[in-house]
Amino acid sequence: MKSKPETSENGETPDALVIDDLTVAYNGKPAIWDVDLRIPEGVLTAIVGPNGAGKSTLIKAALQLIPRAAGTVRFFGLPYEKARSFVGYVPQRGSVDWDFPTSVIDVVTMGLYGQLGWIRRPGGKEHEIAMYALEQVGLEDFANRQISQLSGGQQQRTFLARALVQDAQIYFMDEPFAAVDAVTERAIIAIMRELRDRGKTVLVVHHDLQTIEEYFDWVTLLNVEVVASGPVETTFTSEKLRQTYGGRVSYLYEDKVKKTAEAG
Repeated sequence: MKSKPETSENGETPDALVIDDLTVAYNGKPAIWDVDLRIPEGVLTAIVGPNGAGKSTLIKAALQLIPRAAGTVRFFGLPYEKARSFVGYVPQRGSVDWDFPTSVIDVVTMGLYGQLGWIRRPGGKEHEIAMYALEQVGLEDFANRQISQLSGGQQQRTFLARALVQDAQIYFMDEPFAAVDAVTERAIIAIMRELRDRGKTVLVVHHDLQTIEEYFDWVTLLNVEVVASGPVETTFTSEKLRQTYGGRVSYLYEDKVKKTAEAG
């Protein structure tokens, strides 16, 4: 695969992701507004915020899956057109037609098409790479099964395996923990941590405030605009959460804050 650049086009060492003045609107109403965001290389980042905050929109706009009204996005200092080969994407499971007649191994192999091109057919080497990815997510025994026969958690792991075969430098994952069982959640976070430990950058749309401090080392708080973004220990605070959620912070997190204050 194509290696990420050591320096950007202006000669500086780039962040993994830089977004400037990004705006997306639906029917004239902003879904995200004037977003500025910088994510350093090698962090595991949660993107959190209330429903309708624009979390999935942010990812899709960055990857040019939906039109941008304004703004620029750079991956390691390069526009997406030049960075496509080192960007991986795991979409929401609900956005996929799981009734499409194809096998698990074929879905995973699709992640290699960017390296193969659409003319060259996958061969033995590609099959081996895909099988290794399935082993990483615990689905090697399901390689020849139709994707429609999988459980929700197995389907999610299939798409994670498809992203893994890309051997990307930066991964975008849109609600990978949604409607999965505890075993699948543990498998997914283990893979995310392994990617991070190998120097990869991972951005995850996430909802469970209880697991932010356990799972992630960087957090972006979003409510149409970016409220705050930075290391979890300094950014994931009750004050910034209230700013993000308009005072409607999950009672689970509020209970945690209360216990922490009492312990102190």
